Amino acid sequence: MQSNRRALALLLIAGLAGPTACGTSSTPAAKTTEAGKVTIKVSCQPAKSDPRNRKVWDDDVAAFQKLHPNVTVESTDQQPCFDPKTFGPKLAGGQMETVFRVPVTNTQDVISKGQALDISGLTGEVKNFADFSPAVMAPYSAGGKVYGIPTSTYSVGLVYNRKLFTQAGLDPNMPPKTWAEVREAAKKIAGIGAGFVGYGEYSGGNTGGWHFNQAIYGRGGEMVTPDGKQAAFNSPEGKAVLQFLKDLRWSDNSTGTKLLVGWESLMQAMGSGKTGMMLGAPDVVPDLVNKFGGQIADYGIAPFPEAKASLSGGEGFMINPKATPEEAKAGLQWVDFYWTTPGQGAFNYERAKTIGNPVGLPNNSLFGDSPSGKKIAELQKQHATLPVENFSPFVEGSAAVPPKLEPPKAQELYAILDVAMSAVLSRKDADVDKLLTDAESKANAVLAKS
Repeated sequence: MQSNRRALALLLIAGLAGPTACGTSSTPAAKTTEAGKVTIKVSCQPAKSDPRNRKVWDDDVAAFQKLHPNVTVESTDQQPCFDPKTFGPKLAGGQMETVFRVPVTNTQDVISKGQALDISGLTGEVKNFADFSPAVMAPYSAGGKVYGIPTSTYSVGLVYNRKLFTQAGLDPNMPPKTWAEVREAAKKIAGIGAGFVGYGEYSGGNTGGWHFNQAIYGRGGEMVTPDGKQAAFNSPEGKAVLQFLKDLRWSDNSTGTKLLVGWESLMQAMGSGKTGMMLGAPDVVPDLVNKFGGQIADYGIAPFPEAKASLSGGEGFMINPKATPEEAKAGLQWVDFYWTTPGQGAFNYERAKTIGNPVGLPNNSLFGDSPSGKKIAELQKQHATLPVENFSPFVEGSAAVPPKLEPPKAQELYAILDVAMSAVLSRKDADVDKLLTDAESKANAVLAKS
């Protein structure tokens, strides 16, 4: 779910309260004070366990407040920034931040329930708003109105440990192009010795179903029918996804014996330097380095094997529907300052280089070939700290792969498919056909409620 992302978008939004009139009252997390001053609460402050990036964030908050002396910013460091276990209660209890993160898969649900403010009249606060790709903006819009600002977008590839490839006698400059080659590479990496895992995979916390989605799209399958009303994953492609994992686990012993539940578990395994491959987007690499002890030079990214399509996703920020006009304006000014301006905040590659953050990952640009997109690419190249050649297979091989968004009711479907993913990785006698049939029945019940 991403960068952190990515990881983070992977969880189920609980049923939440209906629409709330906007601009009528202030949330306790954001309050307008006397003399035109306003206090806003913003999400995604790096955790205390990441002091380097937390200081960068705090420095940027101070710089923003200097530019906007009427605004006070209060940060929350809940990680992941979007967590469905707290999203519903925070919103219902009036504790949601003024500016909160939402995965692209959940934006339309949030909009339909009145849980995000219509910011159509305030998009000018994001100075390069016109540079966003229309396709990237679509999930944050509805009925001709704008409800959010995208801040990341991604497609999926094969993240691999180049050092382990070398140890296993594989060529790190020639990553697997087919699933058969992935299987053979996984066996060789697992054969290095005790504790080495050739291929890591999720089995729960909605992440198992999320990776099932990635894999079935890549193989040319579908999650749901075109009308979105029935499951479509009980198919040859869906069976191939589960059978592949079952073979790796029980025939090849190359997936390890530990079930990986939740985003952190697989990231820890990959960051340890003993897991060879996993599915992931490019922003996996900074997290592996910054949060899980990985070494920058060890990682490469290859295109999704035999890709027919690539799961595409990302995250953005929305404004609390209870925000006053002054709070909403200040919140979007913060988004503009930290999340969308080339050379600042998240795009301050010169600073990232100085503090040791990786710079030079493939740029899944929000802005396409616009002036902002070109400026970001230029700054990345100028301040690159990564061996960019490690990612050239992904850049060269993914350009022609069509992106594909997640299905409706994605998180509910992922929770259902977690069961199948867990079963093939934990039970030698798991029946792939029965697992998919059972999942299909449950998924149809969920989709019928759409």
